Amino acid sequence: MDSVRGYPLLVVIDPVARSTDGESVRIAKDVLCAGAGAKICLPEGPEEFARMLARRGHRRPVVIGDDRTLLRVVGLLHKERELAAVPLSMVPVGAPAAVALSRALGVPTDTVAAARAVLDGGERPMDLLTDDSDGIVLGGLRIPCGSEATRPVHGAYVPGTAPPPAPVGPADALGGRGGPPDGLDGPRPWWKPAARTARTALALLAAPAAGLGARRARVPGQRLRIEADGVLLADLDRPVRGVSVVPGGQTGADGPRPGGGAGDGRELAEVVVHWPGGARPVRTRARAVTVSGADFHYRADAVVGGPVRTRTWTVQPAAWRLQLPRNG
Repeated sequence: MDSVRGYPLLVVIDPVARSTDGESVRIAKDVLCAGAGAKICLPEGPEEFARMLARRGHRRPVVIGDDRTLLRVVGLLHKERELAAVPLSMVPVGAPAAVALSRALGVPTDTVAAARAVLDGGERPMDLLTDDSDGIVLGGLRIPCGSEATRPVHGAYVPGTAPPPAPVGPADALGGRGGPPDGLDGPRPWWKPAARTARTALALLAAPAAGLGARRARVPGQRLRIEADGVLLADLDRPVRGVSVVPGGQTGADGPRPGGGAGDGRELAEVVVHWPGGARPVRTRARAVTVSGADFHYRADAVVGGPVRTRTWTVQPAAWRLQLPRNG
């Protein structure tokens, strides 16, 4: 569809956006209602949000809010297996850090420009990653999750078949509020904490002593086995400093990547493995990436997941559609 002017819209406004920037919300509503028939929904919580989205009928969903709102609606549609059939539109409202994902995907951060893109823009097919717990990644993932995992973030767990990941720090409770504290792999056996303590003690005893009272030397990086389409990129015998996986056509370390045509690798994910000490990173493209190792965390978009011992991410080409400016 080239334009949604004249078509009915379901405008869902996140309560956080209403409380933090009511003026931007009002402007977005005025522009949307002036250009199309819009039903305005003001959910007060996740359950009401899901119920309103499920009752959308033939109306096209438009969300007003930050990245949490976009992740929530994409996750709900993915869970219902309706994501490919429902084009999405968004008007970002929030602090710059709270709408970083939306900006990277090409959505204007200016309220008026974003609302006009909803009305006059065009649908663009977007790739995403799915993992083996039915979680999804829109912008990219990286390991380790980074020190900012302990700082306040505007993250939200994307609904899947597994429960929300256990927060790494108090600030990450935004994504795991109301969920069980057992992590992505379900309830953990009662003996697991004790076993982990025992493994830690054995590692300390096995570490070479540097003298009485000396601290154990830390090896930079993390020991992970990384496979891309079955090709081994890194093994446990060599620590890695970091790993990033970005869906084709999305945003990587160097900024947004424009979409291309068939055969340009857009249907593949860009995989980059960084080594300690500044060694040249390994770069490749693949449909599926498997990471294995001792309990590790990862950051998918703004969400911290784990700890897990193995996880596979697979590219789903053109799995969803986002309304973007025509010149974007």
